[in-house]
Parts: sequence; C-alpha cells; structure tokens
Amino acid sequence: MIGNSPNRRELLTNAGGGFASLALAGMFADEAFADAKVGTHFPPKVKRIIQLFMTGGASPMDIYDYKPALVKYHGQMLGPKEKPEGFTAPAGAIMKSPFEFKQHGSSGRWVSSVFPEQAKHVDEMAFLMAMASKTNVHGPGTYMMNSGFTLPGFPCMGAWISYALGHLKDNLPTFVVLPDPKGLPYNQRGCFSSGFLPAVHQGTVIQAASPHPVPDLTPDAAYGFATPEADRAGLEVLGKLNRAHAVAHPGDTRLDARIESYELAAKMQMSAPEAFDISREPQKLRESYGIGSAPTDDFGKRCLLAARLAERGVRFVQVWSGPQGATGNWDNHGNIQTELPPMALSVDKPIAALLMDLKARGLDKDTLVIWSTEFGRTPFAQGSLGRDHNGGTFVSWVWGAGIKPGVSHGASDELGYQGVEGRTYCYDFHATVLHLLGIDHKRLTYRQNGLDRRLTDVHGEVIRDILA
Repeated sequence: MIGNSPNRRELLTNAGGGFASLALAGMFADEAFADAKVGTHFPPKVKRIIQLFMTGGASPMDIYDYKPALVKYHGQMLGPKEKPEGFTAPAGAIMKSPFEFKQHGSSGRWVSSVFPEQAKHVDEMAFLMAMASKTNVHGPGTYMMNSGFTLPGFPCMGAWISYALGHLKDNLPTFVVLPDPKGLPYNQRGCFSSGFLPAVHQGTVIQAASPHPVPDLTPDAAYGFATPEADRAGLEVLGKLNRAHAVAHPGDTRLDARIESYELAAKMQMSAPEAFDISREPQKLRESYGIGSAPTDDFGKRCLLAARLAERGVRFVQVWSGPQGATGNWDNHGNIQTELPPMALSVDKPIAALLMDLKARGLDKDTLVIWSTEFGRTPFAQGSLGRDHNGGTFVSWVWGAGIKPGVSHGASDELGYQGVEGRTYCYDFHATVLHLLGIDHKRLTYRQNGLDRRLTDVHGEVIRDILA
C-alpha cells in the first residue's frame, strides 16, 4: 500500500472484477513458475543449440542414405499393395535416386550431389540413419519431432530447455525462432509453443527479412508522447508500486516474473538492433553464407543471424527451411528431380558456412547444431517421379560439442523404406540432446493435470554411440 491507495494487483483486480480477475489470477499463476528453473543434473557439454528444420520430409535416399539396391530394382512393383495410412497415393514402382552419390571424408560417408558443401564436413558430424516417426502426416509428424507428441498442446523442445535452464544472458530471449519468410511450418506457431509450461518459455518469432525483426520494440514515430523522459517517469511510478508490493508480499515471486519480462523488453531496445544487424559482419563472411546470391540469400541470412544470436547468449535458435503446403519446401510429391535440388541448393552453402563460422567464433566447444525433418520419403515413386510420405525411416545429423565426429548410428533396409538397425524415435533424439545439456530426461518433469509430464513421455534412451 502507498498511503490509502490499493496495491498494484488489487488495483488491477478491482478495476476488472469478475472474469477479468480470474484471467489476472491465471496470468500471475503462470508467472509464478516463470523462473522455476530445474538446472542441470550433471556437468553439461553443451550450452546452446541451433536447430535446422527441413519442413516437408527430406528424402533420405536422395541426400544421405545411399541405396544401390534402388538401381537394381528400379521399375519393379515391390511396394505395399494397399495404400498405407498417411500416403497421398498408392505406392508406385521402385525409383532409383536421380542424383549421383560419392563417399566423402575419412569416414567414407555417402552424400548425394545435392549437398556438395555439407559433404565437406561429414567427418565432423554424427548421423542417425534410422530415425522413425509414428505418423506419415506432416502436422502430427512435425509436432512429434518438436514436442514428442503427435497432438497439439505439448511444449516443444526449445520451451522445455528454456524451462529447465533459463537464459545464458538476460538481454535477449532464451528461445528464438527464425521461420521461412514464405510462411510458417505445419501447425503454425504450435511448433514453437510452450504448451502447458508458462508462456514465457515459448519461442520468440523473429521475422529476419523484415525491416523491423522485433515489432514494437521502439515507439512508432507517430506517438510523440512516448519519449525517454516519459519512460523514466512511468518507470519511477511503477518502481514505487513494485517496491510497496514487495514489502507487503515478501514471499510472492509472481511480480518478479512479470518484472523480468518488462526488463527483457527494455534491455532488447539496446541489444536487439546490434544483434540482428548482420551487415556488421565482414563482406567476405556474408558471401560465404551465400548472402547476396538469390538461391541462398534468405537462408544464409538466417543462419548467420543464428550464429550471432548464439554468440550473444541465446540458448536455443531454430531455423526453418520451407513453409507448410505443397510447394517451396521438402515435400517432393511431384518430381524429385526438379523439386529437391532448389531446396538443397538454398540451404547447403549456408549450413556449411554456419559450421565453419561457429568454429571460427570458438562456439563449437559448447554449441550443438541439429539437422532434422519430420519424416522421410518412399523408395517407390508417387506418380512417375515423385516420392510420398514415409515415417518408416529418415536421417538426422548433429554436430558440435559432445559429439563423436564421423560416426553413424542405425541403418535402414536395402530400399530405405523401414529402419532395421538402431531405430530411433524423437524420444531418443530428445533424450540425447537433453543429456548433452546436462539434463536427465527422466527427471525433467512438469506437473500437469495430475501427471508428471516429460518431453520424452514414457520413452527415450540416450544414443550413446554418437557421444564423445
């Protein structure tokens, strides 16, 4: 209380009353958990993560999973006789990859001609060659790879990591999302959701191609009254209210959570303009990312921005390639020969540059890079030249701190239709990422509707074959 005036919460509650007060109570209840960090369970090897997500289902047998048997059986009808659930058409004939494969590095990793730049770094990567999904449908598959569940309403991995570990620096968001400017992925913002975790842990979406990547960070010129002097006066009054509240409620941390969000916004007014300005980087470095060249300019800018944000303390950065829909992504139903190469070209040089840049900045010592997609594609044709959805097997790779370089785990069958050795699901993938962050995935829980929820649900084993 200040004199006879009501305290801040009372003022807001009494002003709204009824349902407004219920909403306010719910808001403060959420904020009570905003700073409740779990912390690490053992020494971490990774401090920050950059995830590169290929929307649409990147075709494994056309990029990293070389299958000479597809040449042997090309044109033969060896697929399922009835259309599997989630397929968009009946299975056609076996179709060989139209792209040349070569072995690279001392590890001898097979890589197709669509990824010539990433091929130079395979000895630094660890490959998961038999990832699998429970679904052949984009929406559920994208949810599963991000949240561990095929249904909406569950926190994504970035939100769980934010909840568990909090920020590395307090002047930028903990979890940043850089979507494709062509559109958001399947499930829209549900892919970056905090689900039942406090909303503070959801991804902060940054439109990197916009002149104002963070909207409303500074006052619009039309509002002349929003001056620095007015800000200081308002903050002074707010400070008095906050101090009075803290005295009256010494054990209440909910106001602290709200103040933290305000403080972040204020700090970003100083830090964000510099952090998001990639023009500050040397021209030669920008060119290495493909910035300035039409096919690679956008993804290159976002990869370079991801490196800058990681360097400045953002814990989890997610870079998306492709929007939802039938075109402009990795969902190559019509013609793998014409649809896959442009997507591969748009990301190949920027990803290779990102890995080299992270090493040059010294971030490889405590940064993990993830390359992932929601599922794979069929070894038999859809129509004559496309490939259909396939959750049976697909490829992911990881690079950086804590990773055993140049190794692979798992294998698919000779056609690349199903995983047959070392099959891994998102649960194992997520458990491994959390392990590298120093978190036991079985102990990272949040009570929701009477259940102790986990990112890995009731599943998951750390994939130790790929760990250093």
